[in-house]
Amino acid sequence: MRVPSLTLAAAGAALLAPASLPVPAAAVPAREEPVAHSESKVAAADLLARLGSCSQVSRGRYRTDADSAKKVPVCGTRDAVYWKADLDIDCDGQPTARCNRRTDPLFAASTAFQQSDGRHLKAESLPYIVVPPPSRIWNHRASGVKGGSVAAVVYRGRVQYAVVGDTGPRDIIGEASYATARGLGIQADPRDGGAASGVTYIVFRDSRLRHIEDHAAAVAEGRRLTARLMATLLAKR
Repeated sequence: MRVPSLTLAAAGAALLAPASLPVPAAAVPAREEPVAHSESKVAAADLLARLGSCSQVSRGRYRTDADSAKKVPVCGTRDAVYWKADLDIDCDGQPTARCNRRTDPLFAASTAFQQSDGRHLKAESLPYIVVPPPSRIWNHRASGVKGGSVAAVVYRGRVQYAVVGDTGPRDIIGEASYATARGLGIQADPRDGGAASGVTYIVFRDSRLRHIEDHAAAVAEGRRLTARLMATLLAKR
């Protein structure tokens, strides 16, 4: 999602341009291996099974990449909204050793939502997800989703709690921070990392952390909200 299409004109210009000097080795840290773990007390498979079939809350569907078809709906329950997509790496926010202009060609030093001290988020250390801005397809605010809302990201049997920390393109969905990817066991390099499919994003309606940067609080609140969601969905069966 974060890699723009290269036009023929741009490609020609790239071929004619003089070769750039290599980046010093120290400027780009060695690839960091992901750390796979699960932060939920509820098994990922049980959580996904309990969600059941999609009750669509979005008016339309999203792309996962700029050149892909619109296939991803946003689904909803009384307590949460969710979607299943890919995971592209967001490295935006405060520059760090692994998230900066040298490691990420599309790096931006800002995030749509900020820490309690007013500074932008740190993608390298804070698990957060990206939501599309309000549009005719879906207005996340109308679904009780805002900056700091608590989310559970599920991939291959693992659950990573996160917060809503940034916004992306209007018609594309499926992006999360460097730290989110690492926690799920996904290669997090912003240049060629991410997961092509199979990632489920669950955002709890009307939830919001006072300190968006407090991941321990996100885990504690995420576990509480997950238990409530499971109980509510079980009562409906």
